[in-house]
Amino acid sequence: MTQTGKLAGRIALVTGASRGIGRAIALRYAQEGAQVIAFARTTGALEELDDEIRKGGGLPAVLVNESLTDFDKIDQTGAALFQRFGKLDILVGNAAMLGQLSPMGHYTPKMWNEVFNLNVHANWRLIRAMDSLLRLSDAGRAIFVTSGVARKAQMYWGPYAASKAALEQMVKIYAAEVAHTNVKANIVDPGRVRTKMRAQAYPGEDPMSLPTPDQVTDIFVDLALPSDPRNGAVISA
Repeated sequence: MTQTGKLAGRIALVTGASRGIGRAIALRYAQEGAQVIAFARTTGALEELDDEIRKGGGLPAVLVNESLTDFDKIDQTGAALFQRFGKLDILVGNAAMLGQLSPMGHYTPKMWNEVFNLNVHANWRLIRAMDSLLRLSDAGRAIFVTSGVARKAQMYWGPYAASKAALEQMVKIYAAEVAHTNVKANIVDPGRVRTKMRAQAYPGEDPMSLPTPDQVTDIFVDLALPSDPRNGAVISA
């Protein structure tokens, strides 16, 4: 099994790891020698991810087949990671949902709440549950995924854009709070990437004109390194 690489010996939790950017990050981290904890709802896709990691010589992944919006599962995962590893080196909060693109007054309260529960509240629960584990690392690294719509008023993107803006501010506040510790927290805007969410948002777009998820993983490796000094930054991939 892989014992070398830029992330050898690091313990990394990746949410939304069953597809898209999250899956690409999990695979890349495993290739770089990390022990990956893959958190996602889809059992079959998680098992396929683990198979691919093993075929590539990576350490077998720890699979957490749960919904992030079942918030108690996040706390339970934190407790289990402490029992098994005694720390967490890298947290990647990637899982998100788009919701629907509609005028502001057309969303149902149910949809609005679902988007905020996953895109904001689950990430706050991750910070709450994993902060102490990141502090037990010699260089804890928390990385969250945002979108350019968080910083511009783009029509019809109400809950997604507002939730990503909230996520950015929340992570910046956390970064300020850990500024004098061994933990760093940053935000990545991967830009236009060939994902299912992108296809949902832009159904007329040619997906072959977009970079694949694996092409945006370099920044996630860089920010996970103990030597990377950045904190509280929003970085474009």
